[in-house]
Amino acid sequence: MSIHPTALVSPDARLAGDVEIGPFAVIEGPVELGAGVKVGGHAWVRGDTVVGDGCSIGWGSVVGADPQDLGFDPDTPSGVRIGAGNRIREYVTIHRGSKPGGRTVLGAGNYLMTGVHLGHDCQLGDGNILANNVMFGGHVRLGNRAFLGGGGGYHQFIRIGDLAMVQGNASLSQDVPPYCVAHGLNRLAGLNTVGLRRNGFDAAARVEIKRLYMLLFRSKLKASEAISEADSQAWSPAARLLLDAVREPSRKGVCRRD
Repeated sequence: MSIHPTALVSPDARLAGDVEIGPFAVIEGPVELGAGVKVGGHAWVRGDTVVGDGCSIGWGSVVGADPQDLGFDPDTPSGVRIGAGNRIREYVTIHRGSKPGGRTVLGAGNYLMTGVHLGHDCQLGDGNILANNVMFGGHVRLGNRAFLGGGGGYHQFIRIGDLAMVQGNASLSQDVPPYCVAHGLNRLAGLNTVGLRRNGFDAAARVEIKRLYMLLFRSKLKASEAISEADSQAWSPAARLLLDAVREPSRKGVCRRD
C-alpha cells in the first residue's frame, strides 16, 4: 500500500493492500477501494462509495459528493458503486444517489475523460467512452460501448443505448436509441455502422439493423405506424434492442432524424 503522507484517510475506509493514494487526497468515511486502485492527488472520495479493482481516479476528482438538488437532505443514506477497470481522469465529478438507498452506478471498463460530470442516480453500463466535459443530469441511463463526444449536455432521465455515438457539443433532452448517431439538438444522423462492425456485428446483422432503422425513422409512416409494422416482422435479438427502445422510450421521447 502506498499512501502519501499528506493524504487524509478515514479509519472507517476499507482499502485493499496495494492501493495507491496521492498527495492531499481525502478518503472520507466508509469508502471501499479494491485491489490496484489508484487515487490521484487532491482527489476526494467519500461516503458509501465502493470502487472496484483496477480503477484509477484522477487528480482533483470528486466521487460521492452530494447531489446538486436544492431539496436534498445530506443525511440521506445513498452512495456510488464503481465496477472494475474504470479510468476516471482529472476533475471528474460523480454524485451519489438522491433517495434513501439510491446509488449512482458505473459498470466495468468505462473511460471518463477530464471534467466529466455524472449527476445523481446515473446508471452506466460497460466499456463506454465519455470525452472531456460530458455532463449528465440526474438519472441518465447509458448502455454499453457508447462514445459520447466532448462538451455534450444530457438532460435528466434520458436513455442512451448500446453502441450509440454522439457528436461533441450536442445538447440532448431525448433518448438516443441503440446503434444510432446523434448530434445537435435531439437529432439523429444515422447508424454507427463502424461501431457495429468493430464490435463483431456481421454484414447480415448490420443490414437487418439498417432495414429496421429505415422503417422506424426514414419511412413516411407515423411513428406508431412504423412501430406496428416493425412488430409484424421477425427480428434478431440485437435488432429488437433498437425496436424496444423506440417502442418504450423514457418519458422524454426519442430523438428524431434530420
